[in-house]
Amino acid sequence: MQHTAPATTPATAPAPTPAAVSTARDRLSAVVFDWAGTILDYGSCAPMGAFVRLFEQFGITISIAQARGPMGLAKWDHIQALTRLPDVAAQWETRYGHLPTKADVDRLYEVFTPLNAAVVPDFAAFIPGALEAVAAVRARGLKVGSTTGYNRPIMEVVTAIAAKGGYVPDNLVCAGDQATGRPTPLMMWRCFADLGICWPATVVKVDDTEVGIEEGLNAGTWAVGVAVSGNAMGLPLAEWQALPPAEQASRRAEATAKLRAAGAHYVVDSVADLLPVLDAIAERLARGEQPR
Repeated sequence: MQHTAPATTPATAPAPTPAAVSTARDRLSAVVFDWAGTILDYGSCAPMGAFVRLFEQFGITISIAQARGPMGLAKWDHIQALTRLPDVAAQWETRYGHLPTKADVDRLYEVFTPLNAAVVPDFAAFIPGALEAVAAVRARGLKVGSTTGYNRPIMEVVTAIAAKGGYVPDNLVCAGDQATGRPTPLMMWRCFADLGICWPATVVKVDDTEVGIEEGLNAGTWAVGVAVSGNAMGLPLAEWQALPPAEQASRRAEATAKLRAAGAHYVVDSVADLLPVLDAIAERLARGEQPR
């Protein structure tokens, strides 16, 4: 169960304006994007250093690979998952005389939020082609929703930077806004309500994490995985571009397999490659097909 954060001032993304309700069943109505690793922060790198530094402050050593494991979950849930790793739990018991408790996770979470908020400006560059893809989505008359594993205090920083760069989705649902988060469908259901969406099958969820894909599937939407620009790959753009072609191909295949295994209907390198997939989904929807 996700830990629900205390009520906070809403993030800078504006409240959704009343919109025409989308009632047609045979055509797309909206695309719901994740944030880090999907729209900005190539490689989804911002949280990783923050998680490592967080545990260091408590005398616990974790690796970047360990920190990446639960990505996509709400950050409280992510921290709890890290404390349940056998190596981390053993270190904690040695240092503090007991296994990590919910109260310990609360303490870690309180320290983590400002740590993560402090580093996100350094990782807020848009993924190449993201703004163009969003503009093309809007040009098709589709609504643009968003969900994130970040909480509202962190998203206050992220949305302010994104808005200056030209990205303001039609809504924003953060970890902690609902009773529970990914991989349950509650944040997606909030998107449907905000955007006036009646039929989940007319929505496409785009995400770079397995739990983000599952979030879309559990809500009844189409799901598109992002293999190269996000957490499934976990490399900054420069490091990805520096890899030899053979290694790129191998790593791409591995990342794609992860997202396919999570249930993604389609997998692309980045949102820059999204439009042909939307065309394919639109054709299937027009034929009466539903996401499975």
